Amino acid sequence: MNMITNHMPTAELQALDAAHHIHPFSTQDEIANKGVRVITRASGVTLTDSEGCEILDAMAGLWCVNLGYGRDELADVAARQMRELPYYNTFFQTTHVPAIALAAKLAELAPGDLNHVFYAGSGSEANDTNMRMVRTYWAQKGKPEKKIIISRKNAYHGSTMAGASLGGMTPMHEQGGLPIPDVHHIDQPHWYEEGGDMSREEFGLQRAQELEKAILELGEDKIAAFIGEPIQGAGGVVIPPSTYWPEIQRICDKYEILLIADEVICGFGRTGNWFGSQTMGIKPHIMTIAKGLSSGYAPIGGSIVCDEVVEVIGACEFNHGYTYSGHPVAAAVALENLRILEEEGIVDKVREETGPYLKEKWEALEDHPLVGEARVEGLMGTIALTPNKETRAPFAGDSGTVGYICREFCFANNLVMRHVGDRMIISPPLVISKAEIDTLVERATMALDLTFARIKEDGLYK
Repeated sequence: MNMITNHMPTAELQALDAAHHIHPFSTQDEIANKGVRVITRASGVTLTDSEGCEILDAMAGLWCVNLGYGRDELADVAARQMRELPYYNTFFQTTHVPAIALAAKLAELAPGDLNHVFYAGSGSEANDTNMRMVRTYWAQKGKPEKKIIISRKNAYHGSTMAGASLGGMTPMHEQGGLPIPDVHHIDQPHWYEEGGDMSREEFGLQRAQELEKAILELGEDKIAAFIGEPIQGAGGVVIPPSTYWPEIQRICDKYEILLIADEVICGFGRTGNWFGSQTMGIKPHIMTIAKGLSSGYAPIGGSIVCDEVVEVIGACEFNHGYTYSGHPVAAAVALENLRILEEEGIVDKVREETGPYLKEKWEALEDHPLVGEARVEGLMGTIALTPNKETRAPFAGDSGTVGYICREFCFANNLVMRHVGDRMIISPPLVISKAEIDTLVERATMALDLTFARIKEDGLYK
């Protein structure tokens, strides 16, 4: 029998939510008409809603609950820290033990000379920091005209003014007068949708070389940095061709452009290494971190910064910071989260066991008549839905119509799997077992079968 935590009836909760709660990335009218799903508790990879339904969370919340739900150690650490020192700031030549200890641990885990941490409350805030930091760096070096940051179309770097500008999501740019000045976007390395007749390798090189072309067109003396996710997450789990990142690295090195790796999703084990930069073989000057840093148990983000950048900006007063930079409770929770990930060998397990197991099961979905591509890196996967496997053609109707149908079938069958256009994506907690991967793939297959039947019935399979 499913236990339900004592609460108001679901319909009352839904009505209160619709009356007072503005949701991110949502149509409020639709929420009011349809009613939200109310999540009341969670354990491991399983969510429980207000009706007692148990749901396999194949998105780890928002790509963040790497350690899984219900870890008492994190709750205990948070309570202990709240009693000892619930808050103090890190402004005005002051600090506290959790911020110190976490920065030291991150410096130990991060590759190369990434030895310094500037704290934020989220990945969005951290990318705001990065924009100001790289511009301050060049100004301190006597080159204040080096302001432009190059990013990519369909990238996601947060939802603040700077974060959304750095990102390349057109629907976000259509609201609020974005992007802000001095952000330039080049094409993404999305072979399946944009590669045409080229091989993946040829296409990867061509897309990377757009960076060099942009640097030369805009002027080398005006470019501050290039920012990219090792694997584009919200854009649909776009795993770049093997030729892409080595060429990006070569170009950044050649023109002495700062390289920012947005590790908000890829960091802390998601790709089978501590950081996606290690998986992709790149050497960034700055890494953006958040999400898996605390497994979502407390809001925290930051920038891990290399020695050279810190040496330059450290000579001036960097007039930037947040009330919650290095919040002691969040820092203590993050430190405990990293301890568990390390001591329980969870990152190694993703690389050596569950990642390869998911890859085998997931890629077999390409046999389904609706699936044109199924790819995985570590524990993040993507499947492209298509009416024609050979041509990789999109559906005739509006993009996302079929993906949304599939997503609704997933939710109805107690699986959280997102859609990006007509592409389905997953990013389960890193603690997922092989048996739970089997359940995930079974439910995904069921959703694909139901979607295939529905779109044929509705005349959308064309």
